[in-house]
Amino acid sequence: MNEQDTPTTGSEVASSDGHGQAVRLDEGHVVGQGGIPERFSNPGLPTHVPRMADLSEAAAKRAEKQVAALFGISIIGTLLFVVLYFALDTNSTVYVPGIGTTSATNAGLGVTLALSLLGIGLGAVHWAKTLMPDEEVVEERHPMRASDADRSEVVRVLAEGGSTSQITRRPLLKYTLGGAMALFPLGLVLQVGGSLGELPKKSLSLTWWNGGPSGPGEEPEFKPLRLMKDPENLPILASDITIGSVVHVMPEGLLPDPKTQEGGAEHLLEEKAKAAVLLMRLDPAQIKSQKELDWGYQGIVAYSKICTHVGCPVGLYEQQTHHLLCPCHQSTFDVTQDCKVIFGPAKRPLPQLKITVDDEGYLVSAQPFREAVGPSFWERG
Repeated sequence: MNEQDTPTTGSEVASSDGHGQAVRLDEGHVVGQGGIPERFSNPGLPTHVPRMADLSEAAAKRAEKQVAALFGISIIGTLLFVVLYFALDTNSTVYVPGIGTTSATNAGLGVTLALSLLGIGLGAVHWAKTLMPDEEVVEERHPMRASDADRSEVVRVLAEGGSTSQITRRPLLKYTLGGAMALFPLGLVLQVGGSLGELPKKSLSLTWWNGGPSGPGEEPEFKPLRLMKDPENLPILASDITIGSVVHVMPEGLLPDPKTQEGGAEHLLEEKAKAAVLLMRLDPAQIKSQKELDWGYQGIVAYSKICTHVGCPVGLYEQQTHHLLCPCHQSTFDVTQDCKVIFGPAKRPLPQLKITVDDEGYLVSAQPFREAVGPSFWERG
């Protein structure tokens, strides 16, 4: 037996008191003195140590004022947020150490919103640690549905909890917490509501085809507008449109002049999104809708390019079947049936633009869309 095979003092697996002991693995074989105990003793709960607020009413009052001060910081932060939201210029900047020059609006609103939320959080934590009960309790397992007596006891305990939290006894906490919690959402609601921009009014139901700009508060008077190729911004002769053709069209005056790039709509993207039209020519014998024939010109028909499902641009025209396909969710419209939906989630046909020709043979609008283009909205129709 060599030196490494000789057990040394203190190398046992378990000591006489039943607790395990660390064993060196480089000192040879070790003989254990038993397995796990038959029963683990209940370690119990640590002795409760009273806090200053538990022993002294003066300390409790001091903690109450500290919590109220934190809630007050939250109130001040929310009010400052509201003031800065209206007072700061969105184009102004400010220097922040460690960050550099940044938007004054972002910095001011971020700091005040942080104070508003931080005051509530720190106040709640300090309240829980200084004034609310801190004794550890154990509740034995019970069936998933408690008895009626237990449910009544829960109600009693909750009511008692409200009493022991001292919120009824200390109205200063109740009112400052209520004020902080009531005012904090104001910053979020104001930010969302104030950032939505101008109310749309009738602009969702109007397009440039009504006679001109159709933004919020604008109600153009109808006048016939030539159909212009997009992006060339050139008028279209009816004689140039052959069967099977499809042309992307915008109304006259919407796009800037192709030579000088002057003019055009002030809010070009918004107006294009509503006024986009697809122009197609079919054999009149294939058109099954009399209204479609009446609103077209010698088989040339014009329909809104904006899908009535969620507003995606219709992107595929099948020349043989005369089907229009929206690539987003595969809504399919049959042009021979007044763009009736024959497949997909769209619920309404594409709106048709009534067209005719002017004295020079150019295609012009005969009236604006009779219904709002695109997907549904609250006041549609």
